[in-house]
Amino acid sequence: MRCVLVVSVALIAGPAWAQNAPPEHDPQSTTIIVTAPFVRDRDAVLLGTSVVTGTELTRDLRPTIGETLARQPGVSATSFGPNSSRPVLRGLQGERVRVLKDGIGSSDVSNTSVDHAVVINPLTADRIEVLRGPAALLYGSSAIGGVVNVIDNRIPRVVPDNGFHVDGIATYGSAADERSGSAKADVALGRFVLHVDGSYTKTGDLRTGGFILTPALRSAAAAAAEPEIRALASLRGRLPNSAARTWEVAGGAAYVGERGNLGISFSHYDSLYGVPIRFSLDPAVEAEAVRLDVRQDRADLRGEIDIADGFFEAIRLRAGFADYRHFEIEPDGAVATTFLNKSLEGRLEVVQRKRGVWQGAWGVQVAIRDFNVIGAEAFVPKNTTEQIGVFTLDTFDWGAAKAEIGLRYEKTRLSADESAQLGTPAFRRSFDAYSGSLGASYAVADKVRIGLSASHTERAPAAEELFANGPHAGTRAFEIGNPNFRKEVSNGVEASLRGTGDGWSFGVAAYHNWFDNFIFETPTGAVQDDLPVFQFLQSGARFWGVEAEASARVARFGDTAIVLDGVADYTRATVSGGGPIPRIPPLRLLGGIEAQANRFDARIEVEWSDRQNRIAAFETATPSFTMVNASIAFRPFGRDNPTSLLLSANNILDVEARRHASFLKDYAPLSGRDFRITGRVSF
Repeated sequence: MRCVLVVSVALIAGPAWAQNAPPEHDPQSTTIIVTAPFVRDRDAVLLGTSVVTGTELTRDLRPTIGETLARQPGVSATSFGPNSSRPVLRGLQGERVRVLKDGIGSSDVSNTSVDHAVVINPLTADRIEVLRGPAALLYGSSAIGGVVNVIDNRIPRVVPDNGFHVDGIATYGSAADERSGSAKADVALGRFVLHVDGSYTKTGDLRTGGFILTPALRSAAAAAAEPEIRALASLRGRLPNSAARTWEVAGGAAYVGERGNLGISFSHYDSLYGVPIRFSLDPAVEAEAVRLDVRQDRADLRGEIDIADGFFEAIRLRAGFADYRHFEIEPDGAVATTFLNKSLEGRLEVVQRKRGVWQGAWGVQVAIRDFNVIGAEAFVPKNTTEQIGVFTLDTFDWGAAKAEIGLRYEKTRLSADESAQLGTPAFRRSFDAYSGSLGASYAVADKVRIGLSASHTERAPAAEELFANGPHAGTRAFEIGNPNFRKEVSNGVEASLRGTGDGWSFGVAAYHNWFDNFIFETPTGAVQDDLPVFQFLQSGARFWGVEAEASARVARFGDTAIVLDGVADYTRATVSGGGPIPRIPPLRLLGGIEAQANRFDARIEVEWSDRQNRIAAFETATPSFTMVNASIAFRPFGRDNPTSLLLSANNILDVEARRHASFLKDYAPLSGRDFRITGRVSF
């Protein structure tokens, strides 16, 4: 499989120098979807999509990708403290949500455990797209929940208008004494464009609203005989062991011609962050303050060819290699466990020129991952995952009626070495996964479309789900997998109604997924090595839910528009014959009113999250909470220039809030009152 990727890269790299593609999109546009082989209008995409860019991205920007997207419809976050938070889409997380960096996987180990951060810095993002439906199959059968694509400009796509372009952003946040900054520059040397960027973030322990522990844990702590345990009942304010420091540097270069481009980039990521403490009420069990020291070196390649005539319109190549490692560091500074991950991923897409009503794309994707955990608390043996997939996406446009078909075949081979430490033999597993999606929409009125889609998705189990069998310090859990797991199979349907017009838009979707062999991790109530046992299980399951968003201009005063908007989402998930699935977000409502002008925006919003008391065995209920946020953004050069100054106040009422999707919610609430100031310059 390594040979297949190398040959694919070599075959494309040559002709890509001769012809190069024009820029794909306006980077500030919120109406264009680029996470697909061909650029499409967001309103033409059949299923729910989100595009975060411009002022909205600046306002929602947080150190993690999960918290940055948490206000989008259908999106929650794992919230394992302020430094590790991955997106949760429609109740699905981990292996079922692909987090991409400009179309290629993040190449970290964030999918293996919720305490592992995604090695993508939102500070460097130009835009973030969340995509579901047939197009998601282009990025892997594991994207059952959807795809999150963070798009940057490290490999330049365009020649700067004036020969250079500079962009910088700096933020201060009061809740964690957050100081962050990022700067990037592009310089043109004829048709060659050089890029450089760097970012730095430093935070202290996060200040939370209310107490650190939940009322049930505080009551148990207050009743303890030991003074050190009783002291936990009054713990509030700062979240212990949640400080962080992260920096990143990158450079890139590209040749940008009239009919395409070819470029490379290199980056180095370095982060040291604390994992909030899972306090034990047993005096015999020491609560450890683990820190993670993370580094990643990464190289990326992108080539695009715009073909002048003929059946094909474009050929695109994207490839990346990453060398990742992190240390899990004990309070005394000793390295307890080392995680090593080397990954190589490449994809080749051929786009067919539109012929009548039909436009299509075909491609091949190869991914290789070598993963090893070393140390006394290693919980998986050394293992390798090799995957090759072929896919197609075809769209049909008859005007009022549109249709979309996605197909994917994926071959996955997983192998694990024998481990005397874990007491596990060598394993070899192989899976063939067949997935497909079909959708159609019809314009029932001017700018209003109704849609229906059906999907069949098969996913091979991940190495961690198969081979885990040991203690994991970061999550304070003893994790057990099952090497005999079968493929996970999902069949789903979704209905949607979407509309957009002058000053208004709305979208509502209802979905239902039936899973065979659904894999989930749940506590068993047992204790091993002084840690609670979490076991991966496989069962039938059902997910259904609704999500909606709407926006309407209700008044105008001169050049200032008053806009009302709202988001609602709900997911219900059940194991066949076994009750609720753990960590499913509850009903969430968010509404805002915003004044929008050319040089400023002013917004106030209220987010309400319902109580989640539909819980699995050994899971605890999560109280409801209401957050009030406000912001004002000033753009001295108008809306078309990103230069801005943004002031915001988040969780103004300083409420105690916990996300049910978080493994650590009973020990680590969300941020308390947080005043933020963000300045951005662009020229």
